[in-house]
Amino acid sequence: MSPEPHATQTHLPQDRELVLKVVPMPADCNANGDIFGGWVMAQVDLAGAVLPARYVRGRMATVAVNEFIFKQPVRVGDLLSFYAHVTRIGNTSITVRVEVYAERMADQGQYVKVTEANLTYVAIDDQGRPRPIPKDSAPRGA
Repeated sequence: MSPEPHATQTHLPQDRELVLKVVPMPADCNANGDIFGGWVMAQVDLAGAVLPARYVRGRMATVAVNEFIFKQPVRVGDLLSFYAHVTRIGNTSITVRVEVYAERMADQGQYVKVTEANLTYVAIDDQGRPRPIPKDSAPRGA
């Protein structure tokens, strides 16, 4: 991970949709006192599923974590904001980019990107098999 002192910024992405906000708690810490990477990954998966759900209109499953980069540690009490946008829509799958920004307790109004990831979700039927994404499923404004 790169050092944090120059990593703060004041602007959050305007071309992405805010899909989740969460505050990690002490129970989510590892032995170093930082938040478990696996906890962050689970939150990213939840956030990443929000936009595809609008297209899939039914069951879906995470089929790939194409990229996952931890840029900075996440700390207890950080206010995490998860921004997402769809990067690809296939016949049965949707790929989403999720960027996570932390607003540190001591630096309100300042944000640092802590994680970024690309995930792929696939629409599935009741038997868990891939199914086509409805062609008329694009949400308004998409």
